[in-house]
Amino acid sequence: MFETIAIVGATGAVGRIIRQLLEEREFPYRNIRFLASKRSAGTKITFKGEEHVVEEMTPEIFSGIDLAIGSTPDETAKEFCPWAVERGCVVVDESGYWRMDPNVPLVVPEVNPEALENHRGLISSPNCSTTQMVVAMKPLHDFGRIRRVVVSTYQATSGAGVKGQEDLKAGARAFLAGEDYQYQAFKHPIAFNLVPQIGSPKYQGYTSEEMKMVHETHKIFGDDSIRVCPTCIRVPVDNCHSESILVETEKKITVAQARELFAATPGIKVVDDLDSGKYPMPAQCDGDDAVFVGRIREDLSSDNGLAFWCVSDNLRKGAATNAVQIAELLVKSQAAV
Repeated sequence: MFETIAIVGATGAVGRIIRQLLEEREFPYRNIRFLASKRSAGTKITFKGEEHVVEEMTPEIFSGIDLAIGSTPDETAKEFCPWAVERGCVVVDESGYWRMDPNVPLVVPEVNPEALENHRGLISSPNCSTTQMVVAMKPLHDFGRIRRVVVSTYQATSGAGVKGQEDLKAGARAFLAGEDYQYQAFKHPIAFNLVPQIGSPKYQGYTSEEMKMVHETHKIFGDDSIRVCPTCIRVPVDNCHSESILVETEKKITVAQARELFAATPGIKVVDDLDSGKYPMPAQCDGDDAVFVGRIREDLSSDNGLAFWCVSDNLRKGAATNAVQIAELLVKSQAAV
């Protein structure tokens, strides 16, 4: 096990779930520390029934830490990750800053655990919308080799942080009362609305969120030839991202085969009974670590196309759970040495 571990960004929304997961999954360690910005330092949090004081993150503090799981803004990760690695600390980073660095493995444990083998002290966890998609793609790609993906995301307000969730609730109350509301996280009203832009304009009409899905998918599968066409949409849902996914494969995959492949894959739960009105929905997937798949059907416009619906808790599998699973792989690799 790692002697001393730390959660960086311990007081944030994802940091809180990381704390919960470490406790639930009985992650092995001897000492644990909780780090945050100067603003949050001194906050007291309870972990495993004991009260801990959150410490300010400084370069020197990493000298006594063996493993850090970080959930911070990109600019914070840009700063603290080198501090930690220089002092012999292994970092699992949730931010977007290091994901496309060629020296940093981008890992989803169900998809490319082998990428961890040559890490240099820093491992990156993908964007939440990418993570659930590649988990669902993995069994299909292994069986029939995916050549093209068309994906539309329906992303919850929790993806924009606590302020995003506040915007949904307060904005909805104001809308129903016929009152004005000043949105904090969104440029447009999110209550009773859809916003077809997540991130900044980036490339040929695609946004930064959409291009993340393209580049991260290529890196995770180690295959730049997979064509990915994403459209990312913010929807008035509190938590859990949903995705409509269409894949085209070299080898035809029938609906029955796809259902079997999904069901046999760790981390995927199949809910697929249209006649009975059973399919994944955010309200039912909230708080679960799985990637849910349903509405599995053949593409009527393509001989080798398969369409399905995918839902996952973006704060858990899309962020905290994936990071903790990476840390668990690191523990297993230590044990195997």
